[in-house]
Amino acid sequence: MLKIDARRKLADFEWRGRLEIRPGITALFGQSGAGKTSLVNMVAGLLTPDEGEIAIGGTCVFSRREGVNLPPERRPVGVVFQDGRLFPHLSVRGNLQYGRRRGARSAPVFKEVVELLELQALLHRRPMSLSGGEQQRVAIGRALLTAPDVLLLDEPLAGLDGERRGEVLNFLERLKRDSDRIIVYVTHRIEEVVRLADRLVLIDRGVVRSSGEPQELLGRPELQASIGQQSAGALLRCRIEEVDDGDGLSRLSCSGHTILLPRLDLPQDADIVLQVRAGDVSLSLEPPRQSSVLNVMSGTVERVVPEDGALADVVVNVGQTLWARVTRRSVRELGLSTGVRVYATIKAASLYSAN
Repeated sequence: MLKIDARRKLADFEWRGRLEIRPGITALFGQSGAGKTSLVNMVAGLLTPDEGEIAIGGTCVFSRREGVNLPPERRPVGVVFQDGRLFPHLSVRGNLQYGRRRGARSAPVFKEVVELLELQALLHRRPMSLSGGEQQRVAIGRALLTAPDVLLLDEPLAGLDGERRGEVLNFLERLKRDSDRIIVYVTHRIEEVVRLADRLVLIDRGVVRSSGEPQELLGRPELQASIGQQSAGALLRCRIEEVDDGDGLSRLSCSGHTILLPRLDLPQDADIVLQVRAGDVSLSLEPPRQSSVLNVMSGTVERVVPEDGALADVVVNVGQTLWARVTRRSVRELGLSTGVRVYATIKAASLYSAN
């Protein structure tokens, strides 16, 4: 377990927080400048807290009270930065072997890491000849070969285009399946959280606003300031019942409801997670008739959260938590309140898989 209880004065605010992070992928999420990278740097030993303690497993790596502050090279931590920071004068093999030399006796086998990240064809090349995605895969491999108890990934997909980002995400998913280590993943992109994270920690100006499973936090309207209005919404767990119904649509089962969306390149019976943005959900008191909207989910209003201005967020139980962003006039005219039966409609074109 990684335990953090630290304070540090920064340029615009003070970082102050307490976290306990277990094996799996924990995403640190927040707007740019929220303090995510500062936290990573304190764990890595690149930034010294003013007060507090940091422990990895049973090892104290920092304690102001005890006078402990292990240097970065003595901490069981591997770090991958946004730009990879590979040694330009070394080949891919040389960069990876540098990590292995720093690693403990329990370091993973070189061949296994190379195969995991599909680096076999790149071993003789220099970093400057690699794509951004390839460089990040090498950086992740080098960090793994140091045998870290904690792997820190500081926005490793920043600056990559969509194709390269997807490439690295695939390997990170594989790493998640094949490893039981603690992985701290810094990002401000909600789609990366949805796809990778077991746990989400929302950070705002050096303060931990909330933490928990992504499905729980993304469905809490009061946290939208940290999440961002455009990304805020629900995550629905579904199963693919039919890959293509003849109209180019995939049919999904979701807590007893049928969901249709453009054809997914996933096998039948696969379990997936759909991200449903609050702004893409409409509510009515009766089932819509003769409508172009294909997806209708019946449910019960759990609560209404008014926003400043004209809008309100309505949390609906459809077997899972769904929420809709509507006008306060609609709330008033429809009489939306706790316990009211409603029908939530979602355009098929607005849905996409978070897998």
